[in-house]
Amino acid sequence: MTPHERRASINLALIFALRMLGLFLVLPVFALEARKYPGGDDPALVGLAMGIYGLTQAFLQLPLGLASDRLGRKRVIVIGLLVFAGGSLVAALADSITGLLVGRALQGAGAVSAAVTALLADQTREVVRTKAMALVGISIGLMFAVALVAAPPLAAWGGLPGLFGLTCALALAGIALVVWGVPPEPARHHDAPRAPLSAVWRHADLLRLNAGVFALHTVQMAMWVAVPALLVRAGLPKDAHWQLYLPALVLSIVAMGGLFAMERRGRLRAALLLSIALVLLVQLALALLTAGGALPSVALLGGLLFLFFCGFNMLEATQPSLVSRMAPDNLRGAALGAYNTLQSLGLFAGGALGGALVKWAGAPGLFAATALLAALWLAITWPLKPVARGAGH
Repeated sequence: MTPHERRASINLALIFALRMLGLFLVLPVFALEARKYPGGDDPALVGLAMGIYGLTQAFLQLPLGLASDRLGRKRVIVIGLLVFAGGSLVAALADSITGLLVGRALQGAGAVSAAVTALLADQTREVVRTKAMALVGISIGLMFAVALVAAPPLAAWGGLPGLFGLTCALALAGIALVVWGVPPEPARHHDAPRAPLSAVWRHADLLRLNAGVFALHTVQMAMWVAVPALLVRAGLPKDAHWQLYLPALVLSIVAMGGLFAMERRGRLRAALLLSIALVLLVQLALALLTAGGALPSVALLGGLLFLFFCGFNMLEATQPSLVSRMAPDNLRGAALGAYNTLQSLGLFAGGALGGALVKWAGAPGLFAATALLAALWLAITWPLKPVARGAGH
């Protein structure tokens, strides 16, 4: 990477990290802490307050991505982070579950993932773009691990108001990074031919990647409905789960060096398909282990989570990188907005379907369903040609 690319990549990864840390800090303790609010004894309302964030994200990713194509990336990112900070403040001041729901919905309305990713693509050459996207994925994974460790003591100290107040402060720190840390945006050529928005939905490989991110996050969220219970049954207390997640995550980040080697050799498609195959392998293994009635050991579950994180981290780097390459230049934000919309819908679907599957079919039924979804995803992605590029390049 050039110094300019390194500065852009690090600062944009930090913006993602600050925003996601705020979100992740709340999730491990939200359901328990929400019971202390009027209306918090209604599980449906608590679940809606948790999930509404993903729904508002899904509705606004594409419009804000498109706005970043027209109005500029930094301007849209700052506005989105202000909305996110405002939602965090509303949630911090809430005195009922309804107030928490409104605050979470406003948080989701600050849907800047597409604009941040598009700006990262604008600031980097294709040869290093996957590495830049990987920095974002690594930062998000590390924030997840930090949140697992930090959330319980922080919640004991300040409850949900303290956590949401901290989330607001982290969002404001992200704005400072956008203004003073990220290099200026590349000049826009407004007289250049503009591809129609429909080009995003007619591009077969973009549709494959959108289907892929939906499948990835559906599988991820559905997995986490059942995996914590498996770990507890295997003898690992809930408060100690981070001791397994963190090493698996860190080791998977080290293993990502193989991805970059494959990309340098022009084998990005192979890396993508291998990553999907790893996700499928883990789902099949979990389905077979739970169906057999045997209780997987902590070590075996740790090994499977390591393989899952390897595939997940690779996909979080390769898929948005490929979207940014294939999309027309003037629709890069819109294309990434569509991609992030399907990502948000996957998070919502995974949580909702995972809960229903565990209730009606148990863990074996859940993992059989995620394995089937991963197999369909692999089949859909197989014809993808990552060398293809959209108009406007």
